[in-house]
This record gives sequence, C-alpha cells and structure tokens, in this order.
Amino acid sequence: MDHDRSSGEGVGPQEYTLIKMRGQELHGKLASLAPKVVFLIAATLRPETMYGQTNCWLGPDLNYIAVEAKNGNVYVCTKRAARNMVYQGMLRVENKVLPIVEMKGYELMGTKLTAPLTSYKTIYTLPMMTVKEDKGTGVVTSVPSDAPDDFAALIDLKNKPALREKYGITEEMVNVEPVPIIDVPEFGTLISAPSVCQMMGIKSQNDKEKLVEAKEKVYLRGFYEGTLIIGEFKGKKVQEVKKAIQEKLVKAGEAELYQEPEKQIISRSGDECVVALCDQWYLDYGESEWRKQVEQSLSDLDTYHGEVRRNFEATIDWLKGHTCARTYGLGTRLPWDEKWVIESLSDSTIYMAYYTFNLRASGKDLVPNHLTYYLYNHTAIWPTLKEMWPTGIRANGHLLLNSEKMSKSTGNFLTLTDALDKYGADGMRLALANAGDSIEDANFETQVADSGVLRL
Repeated sequence: MDHDRSSGEGVGPQEYTLIKMRGQELHGKLASLAPKVVFLIAATLRPETMYGQTNCWLGPDLNYIAVEAKNGNVYVCTKRAARNMVYQGMLRVENKVLPIVEMKGYELMGTKLTAPLTSYKTIYTLPMMTVKEDKGTGVVTSVPSDAPDDFAALIDLKNKPALREKYGITEEMVNVEPVPIIDVPEFGTLISAPSVCQMMGIKSQNDKEKLVEAKEKVYLRGFYEGTLIIGEFKGKKVQEVKKAIQEKLVKAGEAELYQEPEKQIISRSGDECVVALCDQWYLDYGESEWRKQVEQSLSDLDTYHGEVRRNFEATIDWLKGHTCARTYGLGTRLPWDEKWVIESLSDSTIYMAYYTFNLRASGKDLVPNHLTYYLYNHTAIWPTLKEMWPTGIRANGHLLLNSEKMSKSTGNFLTLTDALDKYGADGMRLALANAGDSIEDANFETQVADSGVLRL
C-alpha cells in the first residue's frame, strides 16, 4: 500500500524474536497483576546471543504498559509495540490496545526476571538512557559479551554508586560478568565487546561515536564469521544456527515472532502505520515459467536507458508473490472474491495493449512495482501473442520543487496554471531547461524562473 503513505514509501516489515522474560517477584504496579504470569518482552534480531544475557535494560523515562496476551498471560512493553502486536493477533483483544496498567520505566527498575538460555538463574531490570520508544518494545536484552553498548552501560552502573542509588539498584543487581558465547576470529576466545571497548578506549556509554564504530565491528564479525561456543549448537557458525535457535525458543514457549515496520511509516491520514497479519490474495510473481516469459518480454523491450533496464532486471530477480487486493477504497472488485478491491499498483496493467504507439511513459519509482506487474500481466493474458506485449517503456525522474519532493500534503506544490500565472511561459521554459535530463529528478527552482524573467 505504498501509495497510501505520506512517508516511508518502500519500507517493509522487519521480523524480530520476542524474548519472554518472566517476572519472579512483582513489586509496585506489577504486583497488582498477580496471580497472572507477567513477562517483560524484548525484541531482538539476534536470538542466538541469548546465551549471554546478564540483565535487562529499560528506559527510565519511557512509558510502558501491561497488556493481556491471547493465552491470558501479561506482556509489558511500550504502547507502540502493543499496537503492532494487537494487529498480529498476539493479544486477547483485537484491533485495540487495552492497557491493564501504565507505568514509567523507573518504576520497574530492579525487577527480578527469569530469562531463556542464559546461565544466570536471575537477571534484573536496569536503567539505560539510550533505550528508544520508536523501535522494538522498549525492553532490551543485555549481552555485554558481544554488545559494546551493553558492556559500557553495565560498567557505568558498576562504577557509579550515585547512578545506582537514583534508580534503586543495589550492588548485587550489577554483580554480573559477561558470558563468553561466540568465538570471533579477530578476538579468538576473548569476549568481543569488552576487548573492542578496551582497544578503542571506551570508558562509558557517553562515548557515543566510538560505541557506534565498536558495534559495527563486533556485530558484523560476530554474525558472519563467529562460531557459537555454548549450548546445544556449540561449534556451529552463528549465521547457520540463528533460525534453529529462534524456532527452539518459540517451540518452548519462551519467545514469539513479532514484526514492525523497518522505519516509521505515516499514512496519508496522518497515522503511524503498523504491520498487520491478515488474509491476502497474492499474484504469484516470480513463478519460474512465468518469470521466463517476463525476462523474454524485457529482452525485446526498448527501455531507452541502461539504468532503467538494470532496475527491471533487479526487480524481476527479487520479486515474489505480491499482495494485490485490499478491503477498502476505490477500484475494481476482485472477480472471484468481491469483498476485495484490486489495489492501485496492481490495477490498470493491461490497457496499454490498446495504445496506438505502444510506448509507456511513466515515473521511475514505478519500475519496482507497477511497471514490472505490467510486464508480468501482459505475458499472462497473451502468453502466445508477443505482438500484444509491451514494446517500449520510457521512465522519467520526479519533478522536484526547490530540491524538495512535490507534495500537496506538505504544501510544497505548484500547478502548471499557477506557474504560468507567476512566471509566464518564458520564465518557466528557462527553469525547466535548467532542471535536469533523462531519469534524473528534474529540479524546478523558483529562483531560476524569477531571474530568467528579470533577464528577459
């Protein structure tokens, strides 16, 4: 539904493993939830590192809620994460977030938890100032052996009694040591994060730029070159066992699969979008025989520009089943299931067969979707009539206005009529001639139009 977005076009869903950390002794507002089982749930991209958990991070000033899961247990996370979960059928009530309790992060500090896979029988919730509300669940697993951020934050708490006291954290709660879990070639059996922090002179979580660099070094090397040295998958490459460990955790009821947008997406109605789990009709783009026909169609097609052809080839390479219908809005009803309407990028993909000159002129942003569907659909409707297949596609760039995308919703917008009234035909022609060529974005600069009029 890219065309229903005001920002975040092209952004897809990101899958996380939700790690369930069970509350051992509930205090404060969480105590009111007894006798229900309460889990703090952390979203991670690295389930294989859960062997090295030493504690759990919360943002002290973040807002958290407790919500009832489908099985009657209680999950603690941010409201934003719960809103994604509710549309994925993970909570008791569908399509609406109903908090049982609301609380600030600092009210949850020092909570005793049982976490999966770790060698520590009890871990504690501790404060981390950099936990964000706009990604994941606001609950973060801490693996100081392989995450420089975690190591730096843990050292801060160990070395700063005043910081511990502020959040009611005792010395016992931070009396943990990093657990070696991954053998990384550069560091051998040394613990990666402490080693790289020492090498780079990182003293605390305030060394933000160095920590970003350290994370890149450790994270990439650990995932692509590391070997697990603990647990039942000991001796295997990290990237080979990630999925197996995820499945093991889910099967044991210690984790769930959860998705959210890779980045923020805002709809045209101004709402923040979520990932929803729902029934869908798919067109089976990418099916081997169909794809061969499309590749043949592309080889006979005039694209007028090498970059356009390369973009088509790349799209055909990754495009698989595409969701082609939705339950609202204007459009053609799906013939075999009329409660569905064909979505705008899938619709209107064969009328070009009636062109007197079969040349399709369109925007370059439609190559990875609408225009590729257009190639697929022509070959499906007329598999043996090549004369009905597209013969030319000319893709152009966008028209920018003063280096910004034209958008009615933001007010950066100029109609042809308004431009003619303001600058006249000659001023416009000079600005357009200066704007750019081919598939580059053309930038209409009002300053150029103004100065052109004055020169004339």
